[in-house]
Amino acid sequence: MTASMTPVIETNCTETLHHWKPATWEEYSAYRDDPTNDRMRLFFNEGYLLVIDMGWEGIDHASISDLFTMLFAFWFSQTPDQIFSSLGRCLMEKPPIKAGAPDLVLYLGDNYPRWQPGEKRRIDLNQWRVPDLVGEIADTTLATDLDEKKHLYAELGIPEYWVIDVRGKRVLVFQLQENKVYQECTNSSTLSGLPISLLEQTLSRLNEETNGSAALWFAQQIANLKTD
Repeated sequence: MTASMTPVIETNCTETLHHWKPATWEEYSAYRDDPTNDRMRLFFNEGYLLVIDMGWEGIDHASISDLFTMLFAFWFSQTPDQIFSSLGRCLMEKPPIKAGAPDLVLYLGDNYPRWQPGEKRRIDLNQWRVPDLVGEIADTTLATDLDEKKHLYAELGIPEYWVIDVRGKRVLVFQLQENKVYQECTNSSTLSGLPISLLEQTLSRLNEETNGSAALWFAQQIANLKTD
């Protein structure tokens, strides 16, 4: 973990800064299993816990989250033989050391998590492989999305990490290097050949139109990419 992880009290999503606090896995588990915490997003990394009270999801966050789910679908519609599964906001755990609930979770191929009756409603990373891509919709959480969460996902070995900066209308994409450190890139590897600049252009269209219209515009642009 980085030095920025200071021991402070629990935060909520109305604050501009989110901080981690020391906790055991047992304390994390108790928080997770408390039925009154159903709107909390939890993150845990080797003795530090982050609790974000999402409350009712805001319009911007919901709009952008749904937009990127649509973008995944339109992108893979160009390659219908590619199996993909989008499991955004599902809690992932690697007991007893790491856990997180990214806004975007993407698996490629047929080896993706499947829930069976009687199982816990989360992804056990001791049973399933890590996703090919995760992402965060960063409004009030940009600082920790680019710091502690970035380290968490890198240490889990997730190949690609996206941060969507809501206020700055930016999309930051990082790819995992051999030294287990993320490096920013200009093209996605998971969505092979997709320029990040096109994601940012799509995101900027939300200033004037709906997420559905923006997604349809994106679909037209990638159709042109495929034919160029």
